Amino acid sequence: MPINTQQLKQWKQQGRPIVALTAWDYAIAQLLDAAGVDLILVGDSLSVILGYETTLPVTLEEIIHHAKAVKRGIKRALLVVDLPFLTYQESIAQAMQSAGRVLKETGAQGVKLEGGYPAMIDIISRLVQAGIPVLGHLGLTPQSIHQLGLKQQGKTPQAADLIFHQAIALEQAGVFALVLEHIPCHLAVKITKELSIPTIGIGAGQECNGQILVTSDVLGLSEKQPPFAKVYTDLRQEITKAVEKYALEVRNHHF
Repeated sequence: MPINTQQLKQWKQQGRPIVALTAWDYAIAQLLDAAGVDLILVGDSLSVILGYETTLPVTLEEIIHHAKAVKRGIKRALLVVDLPFLTYQESIAQAMQSAGRVLKETGAQGVKLEGGYPAMIDIISRLVQAGIPVLGHLGLTPQSIHQLGLKQQGKTPQAADLIFHQAIALEQAGVFALVLEHIPCHLAVKITKELSIPTIGIGAGQECNGQILVTSDVLGLSEKQPPFAKVYTDLRQEITKAVEKYALEVRNHHF
């Protein structure tokens, strides 16, 4: 049976970890789904596949295009789609229109928004009230790269306290789960124990209720790996070797 947002909350209560990865096309989505991934995110990490330097250039049209392909490859996993930079921050109306387009055009079951400042809490609250499931995201938020850089967040007592209280505010606003990216493990533990919704970590330690990584990092396809990623296979090398072998056989008239 397809997974829904309520199951994720139940799994937290049961102590069952949530497995999450990103996808960008039908083939990858099909493989992740068949392998038992619980939550598939079409993130603005799509920037890696599209060759952008950061997540900022990713457009709503691009992410919808890829999410539609991903959805066609999924039978079981919960599909969540990022709202790209400046497609939701301007106003509640803008966020509603962007999130509505994603759900209506892709078949996704939720959207992900970055941040927990007061205006974002209001936006998320209104989306949830309108029946749009929202996945929150705190800590290192890539859409704020020019403010935060790519360094670990929440290292000082003041910064940790801010993230902790933003997490509480996001739960109160109605997010069904919360991504915690590149924050100290002790802060992730504190948030995970405080919230009734599941936390999904990425560079936040093993005590979150689930984990997510960018699939191109897992498969060794990315040119640059974040410090918290783990490479499970080196497809970059394997693909290069296979193509070189093919090219050699063609040039030697062996194929």
